[in-house]
Amino acid sequence: MTHLKPIIAMLLLISAPALAQQPTPAVPEPPVVVTTGEGLIEAVPDRAWITITAESRAGNPRDAQTRNAEAMAPVLEKLKAAGVSADAIKTTGYDLQQEWDYVNNRRISRGYVARNTIDVRADNVERVGELLEIAVGSGATSVGGIRFDLKDRAKLEREALRMAVADARGRAEAAAAGAGMSIDRVQRIDAHQFGGGPIPYQKVAMMREQASAADAAPPISAGQMEIRVQVTLTSVLK
Repeated sequence: MTHLKPIIAMLLLISAPALAQQPTPAVPEPPVVVTTGEGLIEAVPDRAWITITAESRAGNPRDAQTRNAEAMAPVLEKLKAAGVSADAIKTTGYDLQQEWDYVNNRRISRGYVARNTIDVRADNVERVGELLEIAVGSGATSVGGIRFDLKDRAKLEREALRMAVADARGRAEAAAAGAGMSIDRVQRIDAHQFGGGPIPYQKVAMMREQASAADAAPPISAGQMEIRVQVTLTSVLK
């Protein structure tokens, strides 16, 4: 019997790796359902921005800048006197350029133009027309770029997101019930926001000569804004 021991040991050595290499049975992936949901909130804008520009010309750059400062100063003063706070006024552009004419294929300077552009925030949209009238009547050469927005935008965006997730969850539960199953857990949520940014108003360009003929502030309608959020929900079923 002694001569059998080496043979038995060899067989054990051969069989051990073979047993170790046997594949582990794969665990089946749980079923999932993918649904989409949407949240929509409509709100009336309660904030606006107005772009106001003062433009001045002169034969040399220093005079152009001086005239521009003289033109914009009363605009700022009257806006502040009308209740617009200093933090609601922001300079968004200033440039000084030389202008040219071409005569007989020759370039001839016709002076310099200075432009100062500010953005004015109106926290009461009903005053937009009034502020336009004040700006033009006090020296601004053009106004425009009116944009409407919402003060509580972040709060409304969160509510639209909550609505979208609830909508997608309801659809997932309906799909699961139709298959005789239920929701075990939410595996993934992907959110996409559409629109909801500041609404640009149709361009309003009013020169001083045009404004002098107006009897009242121009009528401005803010309309409505939409905050729309869409989500894709991946739910695990059981």
